[in-house]
Amino acid sequence: MVQSAAETPEQYMAELPDDRRVQIEQVRQIIIDNLPEGYVERMGWGMVVYVIPLERYPDTYNGQPLMYAGLASQKNHMAVYLSNVYADEETLDWFRSAYVATGKKLDMGKSCVRFRQVDQLPLDVIGQAVARTPVDAFLANYESAQANRKAARKR
Repeated sequence: MVQSAAETPEQYMAELPDDRRVQIEQVRQIIIDNLPEGYVERMGWGMVVYVIPLERYPDTYNGQPLMYAGLASQKNHMAVYLSNVYADEETLDWFRSAYVATGKKLDMGKSCVRFRQVDQLPLDVIGQAVARTPVDAFLANYESAQANRKAARKR
């Protein structure tokens, strides 16, 4: 993964080549326009991320804010990361169905949707995915997953 040393999303955007900046900015705007209240934009893991701040939820597995979404320009592609899609099977099923229904080809890892051009993304589906999970629901899912992991380790 290509990581940036930028300290702010604005610095990150400024360091991108013009063609990538225009495309990443379109996806960034969709995320911002659809982001539920309580998530904040910042830099993390070398990319633009949308997180639950530690002030709201400090008890994370790694001491870092919980990442809800992310946006990155990689060497060979760009990617939007959707943790709610990764963490919730119902949301994943919905996302895959909604994406495929647009006729666009889905190139997806566990939480990342890779694209080379922004017109390969159904931006409305990305926006709906971002809007889908309020902070409290994301935290409930996270806490449930953590409890299941702890219980599995005790066996």
